[in-house]
Amino acid sequence: MIPAPAPQPRTATRQDPLHGPQFGSYAADEVSWLLTDLSEVALEAPVEEREEAIQSGGAHYAESLPIEYQPSPAYQALFVRTLGSSVRRLATAVGVVTELALAARQDGLVLVSLARAGTPVGILMRRWAQRGGVDVPHYAVSIVRGRGIDPAALAYIADRHDPSSVLFVDGWTGKGAISRELAAALVEHEVRTGVQFSPDLAVLADPGSCVSMFGTRDDFLIASACLNSTVSGLVSRTVLNDRVLTPGQFHGAKFYAELAHADVSGTFLDEVSAQFDAVRGDVAAQLATREASDADWSGWAAVEQVSAAYGIGDVNLIKPGVGETTRVLLRRVPWKILVRTDAAPGDVEHVLQLAAERGVPVERVPDLAYTCIGLIHPNFTAGAVGADGVAARTSS
Repeated sequence: MIPAPAPQPRTATRQDPLHGPQFGSYAADEVSWLLTDLSEVALEAPVEEREEAIQSGGAHYAESLPIEYQPSPAYQALFVRTLGSSVRRLATAVGVVTELALAARQDGLVLVSLARAGTPVGILMRRWAQRGGVDVPHYAVSIVRGRGIDPAALAYIADRHDPSSVLFVDGWTGKGAISRELAAALVEHEVRTGVQFSPDLAVLADPGSCVSMFGTRDDFLIASACLNSTVSGLVSRTVLNDRVLTPGQFHGAKFYAELAHADVSGTFLDEVSAQFDAVRGDVAAQLATREASDADWSGWAAVEQVSAAYGIGDVNLIKPGVGETTRVLLRRVPWKILVRTDAAPGDVEHVLQLAAERGVPVERVPDLAYTCIGLIHPNFTAGAVGADGVAARTSS
């Protein structure tokens, strides 16, 4: 069962941001974490136990943490190869989306990344802007599906910056659930506080066509999606659990300092940043030919088609795109993986390896809207077995 941490009396006082190296492995000037440090709280549970509790309605996914996946040597080597083969493409996407961001916020830009997948992207965007002589503040905040964005973090930012200068940042889009969550939460925040933030979301890759500010709409492998905390500053995904947090506190997260030996967060950032000068021509060329492209939510429609085709009644169990499929394999209970027949091997090699390690079937699908899609085990219980994903083991 999901751990129930003992309530810890806390006095809700004004909080200051967390910085490395006391929290996280990023340098202090790279990001200000608007989070509560829960490093000493037991929140991890086995993946299968979390999945059963989440699907049964017994717990929300943000109340606990999955046990961190520890990559095998072969998988670590695959990360290194993937980063090497995609680094120029990543740097170009960073340059494109950052230039679009600077143009959209000409009176000043404040980056607010959605922890944790957005955080390395926010740092890279900040580094690109710095190369151009623009110093951009960067915060990382928590957003939780079904619970919204952290209101305490928004209040902290609004006290120090013009809300109109804020741009939210994430790594990639799947079907667009977070884009919708962000927009709805900001409307609610404005109604409650009178403070208006733009729901604009900038991402490196937008395969779901959910945003208008993106580096590319190609569904390709962003190397930071391959791993968990060890490529995200050794910080866990965010936690919202009223047993350990009081109203008015920032959402929480853990710093896995004990994983420092496996940390490649700095390597990822430095490898991409080292390509910035080399790709400036590519960035300029793409910006010169980029036409206005509004979100058409085609990804959401594709997910609904998959839901109908595979008899899955909950679109939250369908995770489209390379990044989201990887997340399914790292921290959920996968049912099966769909891979487009003509997917580039380099974009799905890690997916195939993780699927093989976990014994998850892979189905090749022609004309799939995404490079790959991860299907979470529907109606999961600890005794669920069978190809249909819903059969239950019976006692003899």
